[in-house]
Amino acid sequence: MDRFECLVCGPVASRDPFSPFCPGCGEPLFVAPSDRPGRKSIHEDRPLALERYSDFLPLETVRSALSLGEGSTPLVRLERVASSLGLPAVFAKNEAQNPTASFKDRGTAVAVQKAVSLGFTRIGTVSTGNMAASTAAYGARAGLETYVLLKEGTSAAGLRGAGIYAPRLVAVEGDYGRLFKSSLELGRKLGILFMNSIDPFRLEGYKLTAFEIFHDLGRRAPRYVFVPLSSGGHLLGLMRAFEDLEREGWITAYPTFVGVQARGCAPLVRAFEAGLDRFERPAEVRTIAHAISNPSPPAGNAVLRMIRGRRGVLMDVTDEEMLAAQQELAAGEGLFCQ
Repeated sequence: MDRFECLVCGPVASRDPFSPFCPGCGEPLFVAPSDRPGRKSIHEDRPLALERYSDFLPLETVRSALSLGEGSTPLVRLERVASSLGLPAVFAKNEAQNPTASFKDRGTAVAVQKAVSLGFTRIGTVSTGNMAASTAAYGARAGLETYVLLKEGTSAAGLRGAGIYAPRLVAVEGDYGRLFKSSLELGRKLGILFMNSIDPFRLEGYKLTAFEIFHDLGRRAPRYVFVPLSSGGHLLGLMRAFEDLEREGWITAYPTFVGVQARGCAPLVRAFEAGLDRFERPAEVRTIAHAISNPSPPAGNAVLRMIRGRRGVLMDVTDEEMLAAQQELAAGEGLFCQ
């Protein structure tokens, strides 16, 4: 049986499957580290990423029929970027090589495996784009009835990206934070398992990226890891993975994590700079980076706690800096980044 923990309250006796939050304090829940006896292994001979790192995942078995071949994405060395920065080595993890072209597939893969094992026949998500397509694709693969709540005004490309998998698409008024809370109420009422951005099993899937980085660097941890930051789930999953590696004694130096927000929507950066434990919703949001434009990140306070505890950094960048970096990576390294 899975065990859960909260960064504030510690171990949690029971969890509502329709909510990712601690019943005591309302902060996100995490799957507690496995208490299985014996040391963990990386099973390099297994074909699927879920199977190779199964010792670190909350799955009794991995159903290969539910997989779309997620993970095992290339770690690309950026020679020109490294040279321009005067650094010995800089890498990019090319997550566009995942089945629906986003890192979301890793989290969705684990969450869908878990949903099927628990007997759910309906799943859903709230998304501005990438997670909608990912959840719809894996829901179709598993034969599950899938619901996707999209912000009203979502682009035609976003609608097509998810709609091709034939989920139930629902356009809803309001920002991501409000839709997130509404989805949990709807899920409990209708028996739909909403695997949103900070679902504890989704976070477990995000850990795979860190394990692959560790493996591809010759079983070493990088000195720094830079991660775009929206709801906070992706960053937390990566940080928890390196804690797993540290717990096993496989790394002795924990990476410095740098969470990056768009300056036009950077509530966590503002709180970090002010030394606050809790973020405040910004009065105005203005950025071209719609995929990470989240004024009320549901895991925001957990991010602040973990980043501080691990001596990480939160920073923001302007839209102009993002566009310049996008052009530099495309023209100098052949990577067209979102």
